[in-house]
Amino acid sequence: MKSRKLIALVTGVLILMTLSSFAETKKLERIGLYTFAQVRGKIPTQEVMKRLVERYAGDIKYGFDLAGNGDLYLPFLELMKTATFEEKALQIGDKMIWMLFRVRGKVKVVQDIEWAGKAPLEVFSFTVKKGYKNYEFIMPKPCGNISLRRIEEIIPEAVCNLAVKPPKANVNDPITVDMSGSQNAKSMEVDVFNPEGAKIATKSLTPDSPKWQTNFDKPGEYVFKARAFNLEGKASTNPCEAKTYINFPPICKLSTSCLPCKDYVGKPITFDASGSSDPDGEVAKASFEITDAAGASVDKFADSEKPFSWEKIFLKPGVYAVTVVVTDDFGAVSEPCKIEFEVTQKRSFFLVEGGPLVAKGSRGPYFFGRLGFLYKIVPDKLDFIISGGGDLALKGEPWKSFFSANLLLNAHSGPAFFGAGAGFSTKAREGKKSNAELIANLGFDVFKKYTSMGSVFFEGRGAIGEGRSFSKNHKLALGFRLLF
Repeated sequence: MKSRKLIALVTGVLILMTLSSFAETKKLERIGLYTFAQVRGKIPTQEVMKRLVERYAGDIKYGFDLAGNGDLYLPFLELMKTATFEEKALQIGDKMIWMLFRVRGKVKVVQDIEWAGKAPLEVFSFTVKKGYKNYEFIMPKPCGNISLRRIEEIIPEAVCNLAVKPPKANVNDPITVDMSGSQNAKSMEVDVFNPEGAKIATKSLTPDSPKWQTNFDKPGEYVFKARAFNLEGKASTNPCEAKTYINFPPICKLSTSCLPCKDYVGKPITFDASGSSDPDGEVAKASFEITDAAGASVDKFADSEKPFSWEKIFLKPGVYAVTVVVTDDFGAVSEPCKIEFEVTQKRSFFLVEGGPLVAKGSRGPYFFGRLGFLYKIVPDKLDFIISGGGDLALKGEPWKSFFSANLLLNAHSGPAFFGAGAGFSTKAREGKKSNAELIANLGFDVFKKYTSMGSVFFEGRGAIGEGRSFSKNHKLALGFRLLF
């Protein structure tokens, strides 16, 4: 028991003799007395020192933790695998932050040391980089002790990295500015220049918030110039620029095949957007829409093939508007083009009618043929007709051909119609007189288009006036009427 105490006392005295004071900077006058690892040979090689580090890795970790630099343990071991040691001479008076050594098999750490030997100390030197600091370690050649000699603050140059996406976009599309690839940056800054070269914005960013989203309401090429700042606030010097191009929207141009569109109900009207253009591409689609006077949508059409036109037939008269927007090959949409127009229904028609006719007492047929004019007072409801022509007698004397004329009003109920009016006819036989007549007719539309119609009708005519009885002075006809 006493011998153990004596050994501990001697050890303590020796440590005190070697390190002259623990309260202040310790003067290290000798090396190799308390070696961290046993070194063979007087001047070991780098390979030998690396093997020692590998062999005593657990003790080194314990020592680093004891010294308060446990975070350097793994970088230290990694460096040992590939590092090339630098041979240096530690001058008298040079200081060390701490040193690992071993006493009676236990790893110890001594802090704040100064080399106070009689000659410079030969050491191996190597540097561990972690964060923004360089940690210089030394290993004295005569022993395997490990010492942290000094810590040097290193502030690397900032490296700017700028990405702007997409490289091409439409007006008001989101543009993302990304500086997350910048290195060693405390902050970043980006300037934006419009197509005329004027600076229009400056945005400050940080490593925690390296992205910015913006948009542009005018087309053209926009330039982004950025810089990154390191911990000292020094700006990066590497080129850091990007561009984005805002697509010019197309320009629409619209025309119609009629304006005004008189008598165009039932006729095709062409809306033509082929004159549309795009300053930096080409038109890819035209979208048409027709609305009525109240603004309600009547019909729509999209054309993706040139010449970008639409043929439309209107079945009802009215005031309409056609609007077109064109889209370019990059998806940009033009401002709308709009034309207002009125489509009217045809109300005036020429007519041709004819058919068999019998006159009272003729004992034989006539064939009548007339030309005339029809006006739709109220379309599909009420018509006014004026017509006249010849009635050809198909038998001879005493019956003769005569001329007749009509003035009628016809009312419609769907395809059926009926009407009445006044007429006139010259004498149909010798001994007779020309007659003013009352006329009634009844008919049915065989076909009906907006520009032409055909109908069959039955007509009765009776003479009016003194001495002219209906029973002795009437005519009956069955005819076909064509309107065009």
